[in-house]
Amino acid sequence: MEKRELHRGRLIDHIGLVVRDLAASKAFYSAVLEALEIPMGGSGERDFWADELFVSTRDSEEVQGELTGRHHLAFQARDRAMVDAFYKAALAHGGRDNGPPGERSYHPGYYAAFVLDPDGNNIEAVFHGEAERSAASVRIRR
Repeated sequence: MEKRELHRGRLIDHIGLVVRDLAASKAFYSAVLEALEIPMGGSGERDFWADELFVSTRDSEEVQGELTGRHHLAFQARDRAMVDAFYKAALAHGGRDNGPPGERSYHPGYYAAFVLDPDGNNIEAVFHGEAERSAASVRIRR
């Protein structure tokens, strides 16, 4: 049998979902995350989160500018130059600007760029600042 190697924890930084009914979504995600033994990270009046999942209402602070649909993907970048390269490549291949590379107010050192993909999904690359990782990714061998 051929062995396969999978990596987790290096591609997706976070996923943002915009929902119509925050209470119903919080009840659903709280239950399924509890079943998966993943603690809820926190919540506010217009949002809640657990690990890489952020769920918010349409009028939350996290949903800025043009509402782009229900999908927001944020890819991890290892440095600011990678964020810049992501933005340039996206625009050169059918993406539309939704926020050029720069510091954001989410937390100190949050450097990101946002583009709309060809279907209008909000795609982000983010560098959170210098940090030491325990590993580049979680490696799973089968």
